[in-house]
Amino acid sequence: MRKLILIGILLLIGPVVLAQKMNSNKKAALASIEKHEQALIKISDSIWALAEEAFQEVGSSRILADYAENNGFTVQRGVAGMPTAFVATYGSGKPVISVLGEFDALPGISQKASPVKSPLKEGAAGHGCGHNLFGTASLGAAIAAKELIEKGKLKGTIKFFGTPSEEKYFGKIWMVKAGLWDDVDVNLSWHPAAATKADVQSSLALVDFKVEFFGQAAHASSDPWNGRSASDALELYTTGINYYREHIKPTVRIHYHIQDGGQVVNVVPDYSKIWVRVRDTKRSGMMPVYEQVQKMVEGAAIMANVDYKISLISGIYEVLVNRAGGEIMQKNLELLGPITYSEEEIAFGKKIQEITGKPQVGMDSKINKLEETKEHPGGGSTDVGDVSWNVANINLSVTTAPKDTPWHSWAVVACGGMSIGHKGMEYAAKAMSMTMVDLFEDPKLVEKVKKEYVERKGDQQYEAIVPEGPPPIGG
Repeated sequence: MRKLILIGILLLIGPVVLAQKMNSNKKAALASIEKHEQALIKISDSIWALAEEAFQEVGSSRILADYAENNGFTVQRGVAGMPTAFVATYGSGKPVISVLGEFDALPGISQKASPVKSPLKEGAAGHGCGHNLFGTASLGAAIAAKELIEKGKLKGTIKFFGTPSEEKYFGKIWMVKAGLWDDVDVNLSWHPAAATKADVQSSLALVDFKVEFFGQAAHASSDPWNGRSASDALELYTTGINYYREHIKPTVRIHYHIQDGGQVVNVVPDYSKIWVRVRDTKRSGMMPVYEQVQKMVEGAAIMANVDYKISLISGIYEVLVNRAGGEIMQKNLELLGPITYSEEEIAFGKKIQEITGKPQVGMDSKINKLEETKEHPGGGSTDVGDVSWNVANINLSVTTAPKDTPWHSWAVVACGGMSIGHKGMEYAAKAMSMTMVDLFEDPKLVEKVKKEYVERKGDQQYEAIVPEGPPPIGG
C-alpha cells in the first residue's frame, strides 16, 4: 500500500517539477512556435512541393527569406556569391547565436504523401532528406528567439542562415569562406532522422573530384588501331580503384559515377568522364587516399595512351562534436518528452516499413540518454562539418520518418509532406528554441560550449576544400 501511495505522489509531483524547470522564456518560445505552427506547415509543404535541387532553390529560398523579413528580421540575400543563400538577423550585441536552414531536394525521387511508392511527378526531384522540414523548423526557432529579444526578455543577436546546395556542392563552404560565422558565438543545427537525440556523433569528411580522359576517335571495326580510347582509360582507372579497396582502412569509402563512357558502340570514344568521391571519418585519413586515387589517373592515362584532366569539385570536413552543447540540448529533449503519434500515423509508418522490407515497429521518438561519442562513426557527410570547424556547433536529430526508413528515398519524401514530418519539424523548432534560451540567458553556458570547441579544434587550421573562383552555380 505504501508503495502505491508513493507512486501516486510521484505522479502528482512530476508535472509540478516539469513546470518548475520550464521557465517563462522557454514557455514563451514554445508558445511562439505554436502560434506560427500553421504558417510553418504551409512553408514546409510549399518547399516540399517545389522540390528544387542544388543552387536552383529560388522559390524555396524566397519563401523562407520573405517570412523572416515579414517577422522583423533584416535579410541579406544572395550572400557568398550564391543567389539562394541568405542571412536573416535580429538584435544587437552578444551573444550571437545562429541556426542553420537547408532547403534543397534530391533528383529523381518525387513522391506523393502516400505510404505506397507513387511519384508526384515521374522523374522529378523530392525531399528525400527532409530539407523542407529542416529550414522551416530552424526559422521557427529563430523567430521564437527574436520575439523574446524584441520583448526585452533576452539580450543578444539571433541569426538564421539560409544555406543552399547541401546535397551536391556544399554551399556552406563558400559561406564559411565569406566569414559569415566570424562573429557568431554558438551555432545550432538539426536534421530530420528516424530517431530523436542530441547528436554528439561526428560525420565523414569527403572530397569530390571529376576526371576527364581525352583520346582519339576511330572506327571501332575498320581501323581501331588509329584510336586511343578514353573509355579504356576510364575502365582501367575504376579497376585500379577497386583493387585499391583491399588496402585502405575500413573507415574509408570510395564511390564513383561514370558520367560519360562513350556514346555509341562502333566508335572508339575520344572522351570519358567520371565523378569520384572519397570519404573517411577524419579529414586527416581522407587526404592520403585522395592523393593516391589522383595518382592512379595518370597511370590509367599512360596505359591507354590518352590525356587527362582532374578537377576538384569540393570537399567537406567531418563534424567537430560538442558534448557541452549536446548536454544542454539533451536536457531540453527530456523536458519536452517524446513525440506522440496517432493510430493513422503509426499505420502510415508501418506500411512504409512493410513495403521497404523493414520490421513493422512504427515510429521511434523516445528520448534516450546522451550517447558516448564514437571515434569512428559511420553514416554520411554534411557541410555542417565546415561550419563546426569555424564556430562552436550544437547538433540535433529529430524523428520525421519511421524507424529504419531508407534515407534519400521516396519513403522520406512521403513522410515529409504529411503530419509525421510536420510533428518532427515543430518538435525540432521547440527543442532548438529552448536551447537558444539557455544560451542567451547564461553566459557561462556559452563559454563552456566555446571552450570545448577550442579544445577539440586544437592547433588544426581550417582550409576550405574548394577550387578557386565562385561557387558552381550553373554546374
